[in-house]
Amino acid sequence: MDLKAAGEKHLIQLNELDKFRMKTYENSRLYKELTKKWHDLHIQRREFEVGQKVLSYNSRLKLFLGKLRSRWSSPYTVTKVLPYGAIEVSNETKGTFTINGQRLKYY
Repeated sequence: MDLKAAGEKHLIQLNELDKFRMKTYENSRLYKELTKKWHDLHIQRREFEVGQKVLSYNSRLKLFLGKLRSRWSSPYTVTKVLPYGAIEVSNETKGTFTINGQRLKYY
């Protein structure tokens, strides 16, 4: 066995492994960018104003859903528009609470 040749071969393999790892990181970064771009394109931007009527999406109905039952609950009135997409809504029976604007649609 030639120890010097084995050592050089081992260093070459380590360099190839580093190149492979860097290529994997680059591919992962590109995939994440494309996934983010696709996700951002499919987000529906909605602008809400105070006094507007909206419906709220009830995700819990997915578990116990009847065939024709609506997932959108009763109309709420927008009382305040908060930063970063948060909306404060109120209803006569359920009171006032804050909800993500992505879970609302126009009534």
